[in-house]
Amino acid sequence: METRGYAVLEAGQALQPFTFARRELREHDVAFDIHYAGICHSDIHTARGEWGPAKLPLVPGHEIVGIVTAVGSAQTKFSIGDRIGVGVFVDSCRTCANCVSGHENYCLDGMTGTYNSVERDGHSPAFGGYSNKFVIDEKYAVKVPANLDLASVAPLLCAGVTLYSPLSHWKVAPGMKVGIIGLGGLGHMGVKLAAAMGADVTVFSHSAGKEEDARKFGATNFVNTTQDRFYEPMKESFDLILNTVSAEIDINDYLHLLKLDGTLVVIGLPGKPYPINAGNLLRLRRSITGSMIGGMPELQEMLNFCGEHNIVSDIELIKADYINQAYDRTIASDVKYRFVIDAATF
Repeated sequence: METRGYAVLEAGQALQPFTFARRELREHDVAFDIHYAGICHSDIHTARGEWGPAKLPLVPGHEIVGIVTAVGSAQTKFSIGDRIGVGVFVDSCRTCANCVSGHENYCLDGMTGTYNSVERDGHSPAFGGYSNKFVIDEKYAVKVPANLDLASVAPLLCAGVTLYSPLSHWKVAPGMKVGIIGLGGLGHMGVKLAAAMGADVTVFSHSAGKEEDARKFGATNFVNTTQDRFYEPMKESFDLILNTVSAEIDINDYLHLLKLDGTLVVIGLPGKPYPINAGNLLRLRRSITGSMIGGMPELQEMLNFCGEHNIVSDIELIKADYINQAYDRTIASDVKYRFVIDAATF
């Protein structure tokens, strides 16, 4: 089906209008009109070649929501008119232990990214959500709760599940003390989700001006990390800390904050490896680990949780012709807290 979108056509160029074809429906496929697509920082890294050469033409976008318009002959999950969402991947091997257990994001054969990848047939390019139409196998799409604003749901398909997954895995519950490093597109979702789970949430940020927002989102404490030895008053008190920033910070400062058996989860991607003092891990049997998005069951679980607690992302809605400016503003941290594209403007 003919599809309109925005793409990088040549390395180093800005995104521009692009027309291409989506596949016709297979028996387990769902087709939908995209209504909104979020802008993730990883879109920018990929589009600008910062993570290596992109597969061109590149249509970014993996925070996608819309309304179902057609279903395949053997499809049973969705009906025409349903609200639908697609996240960071559109397929996986389906047979490895991780896929079978619902952790397709950790597919041992490698998940098929929503964009900048090749479909499992080995030759068809995967084009992302900066477009007006989409086709996907029903297994790799989720239902969007009816009570949530659809535009503000879009970032949940990446930023939302990226924070929900570690909070769920480490079983955050009332009475636990959770730290969120950074209050950006990822961090603000972490605060909202952890607070809804009943945790005592502290935000660690180098931007003192974000304290009001942090508390509005549900944080009970805010720590300005530009202060020398900022961690001293809260040493050895946190159950879980989520690092959402990609900056090259001193991770040892945050290890001091963990209590016995406390865990620091790395979510952001720094440009260089973290130097870690092993003594900070040994002293209280602390752990440092990583987490990446979530599998399909967890993606639906996250959306259901957000529907129950009326949680969405704080967004700025833009037209398609503003994407390149939005990229520049995202890099400058000039957005509260996620850009979302109105797909009607493609």
